[in-house]
Amino acid sequence: MMRLLLQCQPHRGRGGALAGLFVLIFPVFLTSFFSPLGHASPSMFTEWNAPKPRHSRILKSALQRETTNAQHSDLWIPLGNQGWRPCVESPKTPSLREKSEGYIQVFLDGGLNQQRMGICDAVAVAKILNATLVIPHLEVNPVWQDSSSFMDIFDVDHFINVLKDDISIVKELPYEFSWSTREYYATAIRANRIKTAPVHASANWYLDNVLPVLRSYGIAAIAPFSHRLAFDNLPMDIQQLRCKVNFQALAFVPHIRQLGDALVSRLRNPSGKNGALGTNYMQESTVGAGKFVVLHLRFDKDMAAHSACDFGGGKAEKLALAKYRQAIWQGRVLNSQFTNEELRNQGRCPLTPEEIGLLLAALGFDNNTRLYLASHKVFGGEARISTLKKLFPLMEDKKSLTSKAERAQIKGKASLLAAVDYYVSMHSNIFISASPGNMHNALVGHRTYENLKTIRPNMALLGQLFLNKSMTWSDFQQSVLEGHENRQGQIRLRKPKQSIYTYPAPDCICHS
Repeated sequence: MMRLLLQCQPHRGRGGALAGLFVLIFPVFLTSFFSPLGHASPSMFTEWNAPKPRHSRILKSALQRETTNAQHSDLWIPLGNQGWRPCVESPKTPSLREKSEGYIQVFLDGGLNQQRMGICDAVAVAKILNATLVIPHLEVNPVWQDSSSFMDIFDVDHFINVLKDDISIVKELPYEFSWSTREYYATAIRANRIKTAPVHASANWYLDNVLPVLRSYGIAAIAPFSHRLAFDNLPMDIQQLRCKVNFQALAFVPHIRQLGDALVSRLRNPSGKNGALGTNYMQESTVGAGKFVVLHLRFDKDMAAHSACDFGGGKAEKLALAKYRQAIWQGRVLNSQFTNEELRNQGRCPLTPEEIGLLLAALGFDNNTRLYLASHKVFGGEARISTLKKLFPLMEDKKSLTSKAERAQIKGKASLLAAVDYYVSMHSNIFISASPGNMHNALVGHRTYENLKTIRPNMALLGQLFLNKSMTWSDFQQSVLEGHENRQGQIRLRKPKQSIYTYPAPDCICHS
């Protein structure tokens, strides 16, 4: 990339010297470009290359918008009874068999929500095999470099207690199996490690391929274990057990719940936010509780790098994304065969902060809306979210709502930061995610299970609307309202091969 930059510069005198200086300092501000933000200071890169608004025509009108009382009131009305209810129940009598076939270990990749789904699948596999589950091992995330363990994130005693009548769970292996560690499997081929589990394997695959290993060695370690259990053709009790794990057994550790409660309280009671931010979370006032919406922005470097879309940052942004793709995926992410316009028409481009802000404004959220930003990092820094802040000046996040002391326990831990956001999202009046992804899918499913309002952006419609540079604000707003009328939490039945964790009906919720 440096050679390319050199070739682009004039080869004469002072210009050549300046080109050399630019090459030397380029890595400095490129690294800064990927630094965490939220309310952090803008990086040098984004300060010099601040992306300008791409939809200035409708943005100007959106900033001057007026929302009617009726429109604003309708927006915040909770979902009515849709005729469904959770139907995950504990067995009337324990369904555990007297003798376990052995121990099951799983090693889970990915971020918090991918690991969450893997935990649910691990419980189901243990049930299928009549095995004892060892508390799952969470691999270090290669992107966020988070080494948080299961017990750092989830309340392990609650997890075991909720599932005690369904499967046997142990926090650690007995002494005779203490050799079975991650390091042991990393150094050589081991007969009791299962490496060949196919994506979305059937229950019969586990009975045919893993049960014999269990009976021979007393323990089977499955790695990798991500999306390794099918969503179809499984007994109903196994499906409902997965739901039980996801929606009942997986509770966050107490300090995550306490910090989440503090954030929810401050969002609902803004008058108390400016007081001392101590550690006595649960005693804050709840008088005059207000409403708030959670926006999962999901516009981080990973999301942008996975996409071949143009986000308006110019050549420097494209070079930065190309370097990141090469560094993280070693060329496995290739340029798309589709143009930017084609990708947007297909709804395959992540919404930028500006675009999600325009969507929210068109739906009827006004500049008095309390908006909580649930995001780990935002690609492009403060410059990228400046337009969103103009549209919603009461926007908050973890940093703006908490003290340094309160953040100390989760600082630098991507999984714990995501857990706090997940908890706050589950307690919001409305949740909306800018783009599909693991957290979007997990929260859509969980909020469906609880019958909570959740807005799903119509990506294809929005892509087409944002390509129309002559569209007026009134036409844009009307199209948005019509296109999202039935995308606010209405029950959608799971189709074949779709995730039970995103579409819990009819496996986890039944007709009332």
